[in-house]
Amino acid sequence: MSLPPLVEPAAELTIDEVRRYSRHLIIPDVGMTGQKRLKNAKVLVIGAGGLGSPALLYLAAAGVGTLGIAEFDEVDESNLQRQIIHGQSDIGKSKAVSAKESIAEANPYVNVILHEERLDNDNVMGVFEGYDLIVDGTDNFATRYMVNDAAYFLKIPYIWGSIYRFDGQASVFWPSLTNEDGSSADAPCYRCLYPEPPPPGMVPSCAEGGVLGVLCASIGSIQVNEAIKLLTGIGDPLVGKLMIYDALEMEYRKLKVRRDPNCALCGEHATVTELIDYDAFCGAVSEEAADAAAGSTISVTTLEHMLKEREEGTRDFVLVDVREPNEYEINKIPGSILIPKGEFLNGNAIGQLAELTNGDKQVVLHCKSGVRSAEALAVLKGAGYSDAVHVGGGVVAWVNQIDPSQPSY
Repeated sequence: MSLPPLVEPAAELTIDEVRRYSRHLIIPDVGMTGQKRLKNAKVLVIGAGGLGSPALLYLAAAGVGTLGIAEFDEVDESNLQRQIIHGQSDIGKSKAVSAKESIAEANPYVNVILHEERLDNDNVMGVFEGYDLIVDGTDNFATRYMVNDAAYFLKIPYIWGSIYRFDGQASVFWPSLTNEDGSSADAPCYRCLYPEPPPPGMVPSCAEGGVLGVLCASIGSIQVNEAIKLLTGIGDPLVGKLMIYDALEMEYRKLKVRRDPNCALCGEHATVTELIDYDAFCGAVSEEAADAAAGSTISVTTLEHMLKEREEGTRDFVLVDVREPNEYEINKIPGSILIPKGEFLNGNAIGQLAELTNGDKQVVLHCKSGVRSAEALAVLKGAGYSDAVHVGGGVVAWVNQIDPSQPSY
């Protein structure tokens, strides 16, 4: 079912714009009026990363008149495998600035507004105000819930996408949508689909689990397709629907998502009536992991000293890497052994460590950044390894501070 267009058409297209957008203009459903609506539209894209890269380029190429970019990060070499809006010469540059420069090359008629600050409760409402539509390219749960809530309070529809390894999802959330008679359309919000975030550490991020680069283009292009439909009022948008894509099986599925009458945000008895503490709501690590890590976290410089003592024979301990085998192949702290976090969660690691420690050696854990090792540490503490510690910052800190000859990821 088509919805009314989000924006009114601009007064006119220039001769140059007519030439540029001619393949749109000859599509009856878009035509001159639809292209004028795109020209008059203001769309905010959150993130200029995996999803934001194709979304920004295709929104610009489509002729969206004003594009906002909310991005605070800098371009890293590991981004280039999927973040196609950036190039080799952009490494170290602001992602927002790099994206703006690429957009200028793709379409000089687009006005680009940069928001180069991390979105938080203090600025998110001000950043969102004035935009017709939000395209969400974030990669963490805390920001997703904040985006959902802020968009709801401002009555702005937003297009959500998510990617991980070979799988992607996309939907349109617009709980303030009304029918022609003014009644509620009962459209869901993100909280209707995911009322609670997953337990900390249960769902790896793309930085931990990886993502197929081209998957970003598949989901990002779906998001832009939905944006064009909403802005121009054509087609049947993904409101109340969840698109699921499996790149390995080359399979798309579409599921219905209903508005939850008990939703904490848009339900009949809402309990979330203002922005909340999203970091606390989602949790970087579980309470058990935080408790275990308190007073049991060492730095990479301390670990380096401990390793030298172990070489000299004045100290002995077992250094355990809890990452996955494919990560261990990329880089490693010398002298570590690999026991993935899953082995701690299923209990198998306890038996392995009993043999390795002979009951009298300290266990030192590390992962990529310190999150997974904290979760494994909680398991160890619960099994009686009271002197076990983990390395804050993990192998990332080791490469940055101790051994920059190793690659990072």
